[in-house]
Amino acid sequence: MRVFSSLKRSQKEAVGLLQIGTFLEYFDLMLYVHMAILLNELFFPKTDPHTASLLAAFAFCSTYVLRPFGALLFGYIGDHIGRKPTVIITTMMMSISCVIMANLPTYAQIGIAAAWLVTGCRIMQGLSSMGEIMGAEIYVTEITKPPAQYPAVALIGIASYIGAVAALGIVSLVTHFGFNWRIAFWIGAGIAVIGSMARTRLRETSEFLTKRRKLTKRLEDEGGNTKGSPSKVILTQKLINEEKIGRKTFWAYFIVYCGWPLSFYLAYMYFNQPLKEVYGYTSEEVIFHNFLLSIISLVIISLLCAISCKTHPLKILEIRGKMSLFLSLLLPIAIMKSSNHFHIFLIQTLILLTALSPIPGVSVFIKYLPTLKRFTAASFVYALSRAIMYLITSFSLVYLTKFLGYYGLWLILIPVNIGFLWGVRHFEELEKDIILESKRRSKIKPSPKVSQGS
Repeated sequence: MRVFSSLKRSQKEAVGLLQIGTFLEYFDLMLYVHMAILLNELFFPKTDPHTASLLAAFAFCSTYVLRPFGALLFGYIGDHIGRKPTVIITTMMMSISCVIMANLPTYAQIGIAAAWLVTGCRIMQGLSSMGEIMGAEIYVTEITKPPAQYPAVALIGIASYIGAVAALGIVSLVTHFGFNWRIAFWIGAGIAVIGSMARTRLRETSEFLTKRRKLTKRLEDEGGNTKGSPSKVILTQKLINEEKIGRKTFWAYFIVYCGWPLSFYLAYMYFNQPLKEVYGYTSEEVIFHNFLLSIISLVIISLLCAISCKTHPLKILEIRGKMSLFLSLLLPIAIMKSSNHFHIFLIQTLILLTALSPIPGVSVFIKYLPTLKRFTAASFVYALSRAIMYLITSFSLVYLTKFLGYYGLWLILIPVNIGFLWGVRHFEELEKDIILESKRRSKIKPSPKVSQGS
């Protein structure tokens, strides 16, 4: 793309390394997510379909419920030590969890302990993926500037989609040819190690280092320069706390990030049980079905990335949000009218086409968070939005559909869609304020003096 010609070689190399790491991280994370329909039968006791749906929801949500705590931990590391160490640590955590999963005994071998152990591994994977993708997106945001910044940061998100597609491809091959499912996790563990090694070549971002130098200078000016003293620790935190996050901006950021978990669950998880029970799909066929969907999703998000080179990403998100709201109103009727698996596939494709993803506007949202709180704030909001939304969607949809039919989907879909559009609109107003302020400064800028001899 021509827009990337403005990037320096070091910037392009950093984007490439972070893409590789994000791809590897999400390959590992999504292995279990998309094998869950098969692995839940191995690690959880056999039950009736309703209980099976709840157990599947529990296994799925275990990846996300403790992410806010991971966000606080890795946010502290990212904001106080650096962006680079965080993305290396999280990739190694993913590798360790994959090694454990590859060797984990099943429910038939050790009973309920298998369910608890697999849940623990999923929690570890959720924590590590939390620090990884936000660290990568923040890193690229801080080393680039618009307009190249928009597609450059979006490429990190695309790498996570490619990782999910690759994971589904491996899972589909393993299950289709009857290979041992543990092979997939051994592949994932090896891939995570490679990702950790690749990221050691990264340098810390200049924006973060500049802010830390300014903080150190202020500490010296205000007398808190005794290394390790309590006064230095207290003063450091005081100076960091001076950077404020607007309350409205915080909530707009949170609501925008609530959209993707809902879209993801509806597209990939919600229809798995109906495909098996109504249309007679096997677990292997459901996995391949989702693999095709993941390819479609990757193509869509890649096109949005390309469009962001010419069109402001917030305008793209606004249009997509309106399309999603329109689809939400028709979705219950479309599901009830569906009569074969192709109709279900078409509905899932439409959900992915109008998905409430923050990509390609991620860098716009991140830059409105203060630098020395950026990692903690961004990762905490990201984690909290997913923890809440996956809990709401995976559990409540079981009961909403049971008691209200498919019209129960409106109780979640419509509020989330309206919230997404409001959040995008808030950031559009912030962007307009910056443009107006820039124009105002350019008008009052003193004109160059004219020589007397002219």
